[in-house]
Amino acid sequence: MKKNSLFIVVLLLTTFGYAQELVINGNFEAGVTGWTGNAANVVTEGGNKYNSANVLAAANPWDSNLSYVLSLTAGKSYKLKFDAWSDRERTMVTGIGLNHDPWSNDTKTVNLIVTSKAFEVTLIAPATDANSRILFDMGAAAGFVGIDNVSLMEVTTTCNNGVKDGDETGIDCGGSCSPCIISPTVAAPTPPARSASEVVSIYSDAYSNISIDNFDAGWCGGAATTEVMIAGNKTLKKNNGVACHGIEFATNRKNLTSFTRLHFDFYITDTDLTGDVFNVKLVNFNGGSLESSALEVNINGGTSPQLVANQWVSVDVPITALGGVVANNLARNDIAQIGITTANVSNVWYDNIYLHKNTIISEIKNIKTANFSIYPNPVANKFSIRAESEISEITIRNIVGQSIRTEVLNANFKTIDLTYIASGNYFVVAKMANGQISTQKISKL
Repeated sequence: MKKNSLFIVVLLLTTFGYAQELVINGNFEAGVTGWTGNAANVVTEGGNKYNSANVLAAANPWDSNLSYVLSLTAGKSYKLKFDAWSDRERTMVTGIGLNHDPWSNDTKTVNLIVTSKAFEVTLIAPATDANSRILFDMGAAAGFVGIDNVSLMEVTTTCNNGVKDGDETGIDCGGSCSPCIISPTVAAPTPPARSASEVVSIYSDAYSNISIDNFDAGWCGGAATTEVMIAGNKTLKKNNGVACHGIEFATNRKNLTSFTRLHFDFYITDTDLTGDVFNVKLVNFNGGSLESSALEVNINGGTSPQLVANQWVSVDVPITALGGVVANNLARNDIAQIGITTANVSNVWYDNIYLHKNTIISEIKNIKTANFSIYPNPVANKFSIRAESEISEITIRNIVGQSIRTEVLNANFKTIDLTYIASGNYFVVAKMANGQISTQKISKL
């Protein structure tokens, strides 16, 4: 695995004015020079030097990291090449991004085998920053990982020029570029009717929102969100490359001591959830001018509710179940800020951010005898719904009438997946094509 040819290629490319190699010590012949991270460990074998890491126990991918610090430019494409192998079949996360908080990045997961394999991935820098990095996160699985011949070059493609050209199917997407983002076609679930005294709404079409000082505080650099319309409903789309969203209302602070639940809906398209999180934090000032304590709900690939791709996820949690960031302090007598973190999630929409007292004006209205059938019931994961006439859409509601999930059918038969809905009793509310609404109770095992 000797790499003398790498320097010849770099010299030629530089001489003739083509792409310039950005990694000075990609072959590790100068040891760990330029490299950082707890997995930086250069060894010599058969006259060849490479980085050798030994992960003792599986944990978070970033818990075992090798990084190379360099300068990157936002929106530009870079081609990352490297050789890697392991003592077993396993995965590794690699990519480019910031070398500091909020750690914005563009990553790919590669599959390692027991023999050396050459990898090549094209990535887009999320920010312009001299303190950026190439990253190799290998902590998700135990065992040895070898890395060698690392190269990074800026590439000019049709994928970042703002026009639809080449083999693209959309502007800077599709074809040989990254897949085009497919926005949700169904709006977030409609919240139940509540009296004004029972809800404090931050962002929702269903309620009157409170007065906000700054809806996009720029805590992570640049505007965090863009408002879009989905099925006639105002929705927030997170801007790529910005990892958090700050909402401030210090001149209109709220005593939320009597409010018992926090609600928000979100939608992501990521199918690789490694390192992805969606967190919402309530910041309490306690009469002061700075954060005194905070409440936070943390969602990642392994919690419940879970991050799930390509469907609306409704989070409605009791505040007493949240983790107090400061000494488990659940104080909410002087809430002045809300922070939303979406680390590693490149495509995310969210809506219906509010707190409530877990009461609704009335139970489900206009209920008629069900004119559709569902089976099996009880259901473990999936159930089928069938009717003699066309069903426009169905809504899954919990026993207090809160909307959990809505799906457009425009058919008289469909199979519905309830895998990620908690066990319990629910109502399946069907809106028929003729305008009739009927319901049927279902039990999720």
